[in-house]
Amino acid sequence: MIKRLLFIISVIGLSPFISRAQEGRITGRVVDAETQSPIPFASINLREEQTGALTNEYGYFQMAMPTKVTEDSIIVMALGYKRTALFVKRGTNMEEVILQIPKQPIQLANIVVEASKVRPLTLGAHTNSPGAGMIQGMPGSQYAFLCKNEKAKKLGFIRSVAFYIGENGFPREPFRVRLYKADGNYNAPNSDMLGESVIVSAARGGEWFTVDLTSYNIPAPEEGFYVAMEWIVSGDKFYTTNFMDNYTPYGQILRPTFEFKDSRTWSYAIGRGWNLVTLANGNSRFNAMMRAEVDEYK
Repeated sequence: MIKRLLFIISVIGLSPFISRAQEGRITGRVVDAETQSPIPFASINLREEQTGALTNEYGYFQMAMPTKVTEDSIIVMALGYKRTALFVKRGTNMEEVILQIPKQPIQLANIVVEASKVRPLTLGAHTNSPGAGMIQGMPGSQYAFLCKNEKAKKLGFIRSVAFYIGENGFPREPFRVRLYKADGNYNAPNSDMLGESVIVSAARGGEWFTVDLTSYNIPAPEEGFYVAMEWIVSGDKFYTTNFMDNYTPYGQILRPTFEFKDSRTWSYAIGRGWNLVTLANGNSRFNAMMRAEVDEYK
């Protein structure tokens, strides 16, 4: 599996310097519109083609020109920035383009505390024994789990989130933590709650890995929220995908839980968006093993 992964990465390209000799490709950088600083791990989507790419740590990307249509739109999405679109016409020179995107201001809600006691409350998976199976991703893909406030507790700030990372794969590879409100279609993940890139790495697999978020002062929505893991690339690697089924997954392997009877997990792929995971094991649904700890006010 490792040899196959290295072969795929070598085909995609390991250098941040993009060759001008490649024909029929879109290459360039994604930068902050104000500071011109590179934006790492931004997703580049071709809307009609349903293909995409992920920028590397230096903001560079490369991807194929549209082949299904003569005209398309590049949709650039980056955490903490406004979604930006760029028109693309097949046959035009799209090498070394600079995509400048503006920041998205995030307004944090104020929490008024009228309580005498505050204690930690765990939302999401409670078990310490993962179910059989693995959840694998590719750079730019995500799995999000809905941490429901099932007992309608009075919630405060989010203290931490945790992921049960499997012992297989590459458990120490970095990944990005994402938080979403359940305000998309059919309560899908949609609005970002964490406006900064939180890149973390586990020391090992086969156990819970907890990420402290107390310094961000993020209020927990009353109905609950999504905790998500986003697979990224480390070093100077590129990642471009056309969603062929034979791509080898990359990075961490999440473990599933079967402790819930409803589907609470959504998967995200560049160019395709969010889809509800509906796999089941008897009367229990296949869900990503994630949880969050929040303030509960009494």
